[in-house]
Amino acid sequence: MAAEHADAPVAVGRVGRSHGLDGSFVVEGASETAERFAVGAALRVGGRPVRILASKRSGGRRVVRLDGSAERGETLEVLRSELPPLPKDRFYVDELVGLAVVEEGGRPLGRVAAVAPGVANDVLELDGAHSLPLVGACVLEVDLAGGRIVVASGFVAPD
Repeated sequence: MAAEHADAPVAVGRVGRSHGLDGSFVVEGASETAERFAVGAALRVGGRPVRILASKRSGGRRVVRLDGSAERGETLEVLRSELPPLPKDRFYVDELVGLAVVEEGGRPLGRVAAVAPGVANDVLELDGAHSLPLVGACVLEVDLAGGRIVVASGFVAPD
């Protein structure tokens, strides 16, 4: 992790619709890390630090109540320095956005514009018109230091 990015905010969810009358709300796009939404956990909303006062699952969705205000649609964040290290070959989504994508052999395909959840796996959406499955058969190498992802031939039609 680069030192200059240690305090960069990383989205872990978004304030959704209210749930009940006590200020609780549904977290949209919630991080899969359960500890992130544990009672007492620290988050940021609009750059302001907040703590989770109550947390539960309702209908399969995360519901929380904070010790501060949050408007619907605001992003829930943590600082990059607060994220746990990941095992080898695992990456945080925001680390992939902006990386150059090249096909094995060197043909440039574009840059990662977003990582979207898919039915069976996540999908790399490139700034061109390409979408690539985030699976081992397609993604051969992720080189964060070099700023690129190498993908197997055959996932994008030849020019």
